[in-house]
Amino acid sequence: MSAYVTVGALDCTLSNAFYDAVLATIGWSKHVEFPDWRAYSEGGAGKGFVLWVCKPFDGEPASAGNGSMVGFMVGSHAEVDAFHGAAMANGGTDEGAPGPRPHYGPDWYAAYMRDPSGNKISVVCNG
Repeated sequence: MSAYVTVGALDCTLSNAFYDAVLATIGWSKHVEFPDWRAYSEGGAGKGFVLWVCKPFDGEPASAGNGSMVGFMVGSHAEVDAFHGAAMANGGTDEGAPGPRPHYGPDWYAAYMRDPSGNKISVVCNG
């Protein structure tokens, strides 16, 4: 089994539209879906790291964890820019526009945002 992370959704329709758009910019897509659950992976293959977006199992409202973040590594600055742009166009909120982050390393170029449910995500090119 591959490694995965699960982020909670307040509104699955809104969250799925957000992740469909932003993950498409880096070649990811949905590979499986159940009521109120959707899984994304690189190329929609269901292999490697998987992101699950869902309503919490306990029925309580989704909430973002303080200090929690899901990061996606990409191969170019253009992918960082496109991911961030898609996030802003699909209900995301900015937590750090695309740009260099030299305090993380000389080649670190990243953007930070929150999805419609408040989960923090990042996209990083390190090279």
